[in-house]
Amino acid sequence: MKYKLLTIAMAAIALSGCDVEKTQSGEMPEVDVDVSADAGELPNYEVDWANVDVGTKTETVMVPEVVIAMEETEVDVPYVDVNMPDDDSERMERTIIVEAEVKDSMHELNIERVFAKDRRLMVISSLSSTGQPIDGNTVRVSDRLVLNAPDLDVKHFIIGEKPQGDWNNQYTFVSNEAEMRSKLEGATEIYTK
Repeated sequence: MKYKLLTIAMAAIALSGCDVEKTQSGEMPEVDVDVSADAGELPNYEVDWANVDVGTKTETVMVPEVVIAMEETEVDVPYVDVNMPDDDSERMERTIIVEAEVKDSMHELNIERVFAKDRRLMVISSLSSTGQPIDGNTVRVSDRLVLNAPDLDVKHFIIGEKPQGDWNNQYTFVSNEAEMRSKLEGATEIYTK
């Protein structure tokens, strides 16, 4: 009796997620106490499992999109040739680049002036919005100049509002050049746009 209940319980659990239709009746075997039994017949069942269709469905979701259009073109780049007095150090040519990532509106970034003081160059750039919308995309703007000089430390200052983003953390942003007056004392201006 114990086994019958266990078998019925297991069958009920296994078939609870299905649509079961009895197709033939059955009968349990007759059991004699002296352990002889007549063969019984189990009922037949036809089982219909769930019908599963796999495909695709079009949904509208928000996904991040970054658009940075890079195009190779030839441009005239300022070239600054520096001879330091009483310095026999070998000069090398290198490109000084200033970059910023902006979004919401297009910006112009221009190297305006370069000062030299001791063994340091101070590059002053300006960042200003053109007002042209870029629909929330992020765009990298840049400017550059070529410098032929001894190896000098370069410090960048950008006049303008600091855009959000980690990329812009490598520069010092100031609201105007007057904030840098003390840093520029005793410096020689070697480039003006």
